[in-house]
Amino acid sequence: MLSDNLIFLFLIAVLGLLALILNYVITTREEEKAAKSARMKWLKDQSEHTLNALSVLKEINCRSDIIDKLNQHALSLIEEIGILAPDSDLMTDISKIKDSTDRARPKPEAFTNDRAVRKAQIYIRFAEKLFSEMVSKGKITASLAKSYQLELYWLNITLVADAHYTHAMDQIQKNDKLTALAHLKHAKAMLVRATVPKRQKQERLDKVQVQLDLLQPRKDFGRGALADSMDTYHEQKQRQL
Repeated sequence: MLSDNLIFLFLIAVLGLLALILNYVITTREEEKAAKSARMKWLKDQSEHTLNALSVLKEINCRSDIIDKLNQHALSLIEEIGILAPDSDLMTDISKIKDSTDRARPKPEAFTNDRAVRKAQIYIRFAEKLFSEMVSKGKITASLAKSYQLELYWLNITLVADAHYTHAMDQIQKNDKLTALAHLKHAKAMLVRATVPKRQKQERLDKVQVQLDLLQPRKDFGRGALADSMDTYHEQKQRQL
């Protein structure tokens, strides 16, 4: 009787242990599945954003070393997708976007309407933030990231300033001087406020100022009272001599 009870207790213990093991296996698999799903979603978002940023920066004719660094990052994301889900729809879709990105070529004239400019600004800011994240993960140095971000900052400024200048030229052709002036003033304000060396923005500022002067010539206030007084003084001195 006692032995039967012991066997019964042993069986209960074994069944309990098996239940715990089974529950652990199921929980672990569910956690792994959830983690993989979250990782795949992150990879999808990051790879799409990076590839879109690459396309935009190529079209704006961004510096080649920045393009190369972003391309390397995109390839590492795609490689991970290939490891986690090689035959997935995501892998197929991302591969198609990558092929499209690889075919992108410089075409700055495309960024003249407000929607295109806003889209480009979104991806420029994404790239700036991405380089900061790369620094925190030890993928690039802080000084290199700073160099890239300064270039992207200036690219953002010129993108908007050039769009305003193009709009101004269009309005001049339509004889809408007030609208043209507004665009030119916006372009000048952006360039003046830009925290870059003066020589870097001088050419664009001069181009904008030429059009501003044609539409709204600077007022000539004469030589001023001080200059007139000095002339009178010199004339009097000459008479005394």
